[in-house]
Amino acid sequence: MQNTLTAQQLTQSINPDAFNFSDTSELIGDAIHHAQTPAWVAQAEAKKSAEFGLNMRHAGFNLLALGEPGSGRTTLMLSMMHEAAQKHDTANDLVALYQFDANGKPLFLKLPAGAGTQLKQALDHFVRQLTKDLNGLIEAKIKQNTITPVQMYLDAQLNGVKSSLSLISADQMPTHYFSQIALDIVETLEAWQPSGEGDNNLEALLSESFFGRYRANVLVEHHAGQSAPVLYDNDPSLQSLFGGVESASEASNIPDFMRLRAGNLLRADGGSLLLHLRDILADEANGSQLLEKLYRFLRNGTLQIEDLSSSSNQGSSLISAHAAIPVSVKLVLIATREDYYELLAEKLDFFEHFPIKIEFADQVKAHAENYLAYAHFIAYKCQQHRCHHVTKAAVAGLLQAMHRLVEDQTRLSTQFGVLEKLLLESAVAASLRGANLVAIEDVKSAIQRKYARHSYIESHIRDSIIDQELMITVQGEAIGQINGLTHIDLSDASFGAPVRISANCYAGSRGVLTIDREVAMSGPTHDKGVMILQSWLQHHFAPLNPLSLTASLVFEQEYSGVDGDSASCAELFALLSALTQVPIKQGIAVTGALNQHGEVLPVGGLNEKIEGYFRVCEKIGFNGEQGVLMPERNMRHLMLSDSVIQAVENGEFQIYTMNTVADGMMQLTGRSLADINRLAETALNGFKQIFENNMPKKG
Repeated sequence: MQNTLTAQQLTQSINPDAFNFSDTSELIGDAIHHAQTPAWVAQAEAKKSAEFGLNMRHAGFNLLALGEPGSGRTTLMLSMMHEAAQKHDTANDLVALYQFDANGKPLFLKLPAGAGTQLKQALDHFVRQLTKDLNGLIEAKIKQNTITPVQMYLDAQLNGVKSSLSLISADQMPTHYFSQIALDIVETLEAWQPSGEGDNNLEALLSESFFGRYRANVLVEHHAGQSAPVLYDNDPSLQSLFGGVESASEASNIPDFMRLRAGNLLRADGGSLLLHLRDILADEANGSQLLEKLYRFLRNGTLQIEDLSSSSNQGSSLISAHAAIPVSVKLVLIATREDYYELLAEKLDFFEHFPIKIEFADQVKAHAENYLAYAHFIAYKCQQHRCHHVTKAAVAGLLQAMHRLVEDQTRLSTQFGVLEKLLLESAVAASLRGANLVAIEDVKSAIQRKYARHSYIESHIRDSIIDQELMITVQGEAIGQINGLTHIDLSDASFGAPVRISANCYAGSRGVLTIDREVAMSGPTHDKGVMILQSWLQHHFAPLNPLSLTASLVFEQEYSGVDGDSASCAELFALLSALTQVPIKQGIAVTGALNQHGEVLPVGGLNEKIEGYFRVCEKIGFNGEQGVLMPERNMRHLMLSDSVIQAVENGEFQIYTMNTVADGMMQLTGRSLADINRLAETALNGFKQIFENNMPKKG
């Protein structure tokens, strides 16, 4: 049935007096203590899945977190990753050593946290001392004609190194490693001979290329006792994830194994690493290669450091197939649902390694408990950003904005990033007027300022209507034309605007034609809506089938294409008007989809559509007969601006609802559907007679 809405039905009012605080400064103690609580309010199932996945220590149970940007995916997952890390083993250091019995290929050791640095410092001290004492050792060797003094010196020094390694047990170091150092030095000195009298030719021997092999390359280091690592790579690349090899030109005097550098996968070994799928896909040059290497890493559980910056084989010569490093890291991959499902079929084998799927909800039910949780979030952000605190009336205004974001009087958006930005902009508005607290007027000012910053295109369209370049009539009556409402999404802003839809009917057999479809300017959803419209006509006037009707519909002055089914009601009303010659009120714009039974279905972008048309009428001038006819099933989605609500309260603008085609025709024409049916049947019978009379006679 048709219905005229009251001002109170056009938004979700939130009573500030229901809050037991005057401003958010009174909540700050609880807000800091429960900093993440509001963000988790909407994510009960997501939290359960995340806790399960992060505490599943078996290999292969990586996490895939799906949700929209601004919903807290990154912040919440990192928080939970840190929490889970405290429950598990401490981190390990990763050290590369020179492997004396493998032609210098690196030997990788995983050591307790802090032990890598301890080993490096001990070996560095050994090398420094050896550098100082080498001349004396050579002189002693020459003088005594025996290597024994060198051997005794090395035994003493290396025993000192071993005794200083308090964080490393004997079984954690490779067997005979220190004896191999001594043997290598002894063999080198035994092979060395002075080149001539007075010249012992030590310069080459004293270079870093000689001493460097006795050092340790700490690829990953942690503080002693540090918990499992938690990393977030916000700019993933082949090198940042998999590591690399320092170029020879930059490190010409050091051994190959000292040129290795770890990536974040190695740094996160034993812990977790968070990545954004969008960051990987956005890398047009290397994104596909990066996904493939990640897949192989997940499949094999090992990693090889390669020289990814060079097309030569220099890097691969450093690492043999046997030098792959086993890595145990839990990946947390964050993605939008759009990116995930678009890539799923192509990369199914990749996503099989992410069996723990976490669905972040984009909205939460609106009730007192959740309102208070959001207020705590606002208080926490005020403290974090050191901005003005917020009055309870302003909190209500911010909550209304979150209702508006999901276009629902019964739900709140979980895009806390948007809430945070609006809070900060409101705080600036408060500062500009010299206030100490953010008031409701500051929230409204911030919303209005944001609209003004993004309203250029809308205002240009509106001016074109005022200047009559775009033909839109908002008063009087007309046959076969109606004001539909379009929703224009520019990614950073969206708005509504009226568009004239016109119809013609005449005798024929082609049914309903849309000119936009005939010239390939309509999308599949719009075409589906028109086919539903035609199905309704054929069913509604079944006794007259086959209908001797050709009808044309067009979105006038629309040159960028048409899609969506939200104008199918308006198209049907224009067609019925043209068929019956019953005029339609031009002051009432229409939005609504249609099913085959004549029921009106809800549409999206409702608030922007209504407000866009409202601003056109406001600019032209109200006459008390203007408004919008919308689906009754959309009532809960109304979160209209104060200006529209005030105009409705003043009787300048109206919002009407409809549940069926009959409701809509009554509102637009003042005629019942029964009257419309009789007039339509008369017209269709006339068309049938004309069509049959014009058909070629047989024989």
